Amino acid sequence: MTYEEVMKAPVVLMEFYATWCPHCRQMAPVMDQIRELLEGQAPVVQVDIDKERQLADDFEVEATPTFLIFKDGEVAWRHSGEMDGNLLLSKVQSYL
Repeated sequence: MTYEEVMKAPVVLMEFYATWCPHCRQMAPVMDQIRELLEGQAPVVQVDIDKERQLADDFEVEATPTFLIFKDGEVAWRHSGEMDGNLLLSKVQSYL
């Protein structure tokens, strides 16, 4: 799925992360579970800031992990730092 295709989805969860970030590593299994739970409902996209620096700059990502929820192609919500998986899941579901 291309970036353009993902952004055409009604709701998208995007995580900006770094492989060297301990908080991102903590969130990795949570993100895997959320991806499974949202399958068929909303794409879950993970962006490595070291590989996609321009994209991270475009969204003014200053800390990792940073989570963005897009609704109809626009940023509807954002949060930086670790967070409870159930809270993140319910936040995404509130936009579905």
